[in-house]
Amino acid sequence: MSGLQSISSKVATAVGLGAIIGAGIFVLSGTAIALAGTYAILAFILVGIVALLVAFQLGELGSLMPHVKGGAYSYAYKAFGSELGFITGILLYFSFATAISVIALGFGSYLASLLGMSTAEFAIPFAIALILVLAVVNILGIRKAAQADFGLVLIKIAILAVFIVFSFMIATRAGFNLSHFTSGLSGKGLGGMFAASVVILFAYSGFQAISTFTGRVIGGGTRAAKAIVYSVVISMVLYVLVAISLILLVPASSYTITANPLSFALQSVNAPSWLFLLVNIGALIATTSATLAMMLSASRMLHQISSDHLLPKILRSFNKSRDVAVNCVILSAVIGIIMLFAGNLFIIAAISNFGLLFSYLIVSFCIVHFRRNKANAEFRSPFYPYLPAVSVVALFALMIGMPREALLFGVMLILALIIMYYFLREYESKKIVRIKLFK
Repeated sequence: MSGLQSISSKVATAVGLGAIIGAGIFVLSGTAIALAGTYAILAFILVGIVALLVAFQLGELGSLMPHVKGGAYSYAYKAFGSELGFITGILLYFSFATAISVIALGFGSYLASLLGMSTAEFAIPFAIALILVLAVVNILGIRKAAQADFGLVLIKIAILAVFIVFSFMIATRAGFNLSHFTSGLSGKGLGGMFAASVVILFAYSGFQAISTFTGRVIGGGTRAAKAIVYSVVISMVLYVLVAISLILLVPASSYTITANPLSFALQSVNAPSWLFLLVNIGALIATTSATLAMMLSASRMLHQISSDHLLPKILRSFNKSRDVAVNCVILSAVIGIIMLFAGNLFIIAAISNFGLLFSYLIVSFCIVHFRRNKANAEFRSPFYPYLPAVSVVALFALMIGMPREALLFGVMLILALIIMYYFLREYESKKIVRIKLFK
């Protein structure tokens, strides 16, 4: 492994953090509180635990197959073959590609607001500019992209720390007002938590980024697995602290579905102007690093699907000196730009979540498959077989709680992929494999 291709475990952790801590804290935390009230704090913890369960399993699979670049797709392909691999890969790639546009649009909205421009007119042009610039960064190579992300993450965490400290100082001086946490709880309950969980799941989705380049992490699969787990744990702590800080500043019932909850909270308590500026800059940094990591994951996954001969040859082009699939980066950027014009961001995020949930379910079944086949991984997820079983139940519960439109779209997409797979198989005159399930 050459120096140009390898990255440290702390940089790998930063890539995961960069993918997770983007739209979640700066854009979606207020929406979660609007949907669930104070229960949003519990939702952040519960969804974070589910993400941690999946992270353990991804860590094991990554250490077992450190050189695959397709994350959950590659594990499904190795465990269950091309059909389920194809469906999992395309669903997961679509999730990442749509996430690029969602997060980039958050960047465009914050930048337009910071510059005093109309969000309606300038958010999309700014988002397009961001996607194009980050496509160039990715094309320069994984090491350059990861190093840039590492610097952005350090700045972003520092800004969040300032916000959290300021919020607790304000609450301490004014005396902790418990009514901020109890207001607006009527009618929220389980339904509100499910609705918030859909938003929060999208916020946690980026930790798979590390699993797409496990083989490049210095120290092998064990270090990469630990980086995945660390990124989820750190993110969960930050999410919970920010959610508590927001409610300390402003009653939970005052939040609405808005893209700038931190700015709203600071404005409500007449915070200093320098803090407004700092938080807006933090939001720009957060959405930039999340878009960067998501684009990196999407392009490497698409290249792996093509390398397994499940997509056209043009996507197999790979620049070894820079360790980047150029055509896959370009296609991911194009899809990200197109999806900017798709309309309702909440539904797009929910549709993206369907692919994520599906891939997470497959990851749990992959663990069972490889354990039954006595595969020895450097890193082994704890509490087997209970951890995969709990993961499956929790993921099904989250899927049931998704919006009806997202579930319908997801089912239709799976059916379309099945038809497409067998059409291409028939077109290529591939042999049909028949097995006997029962004796």
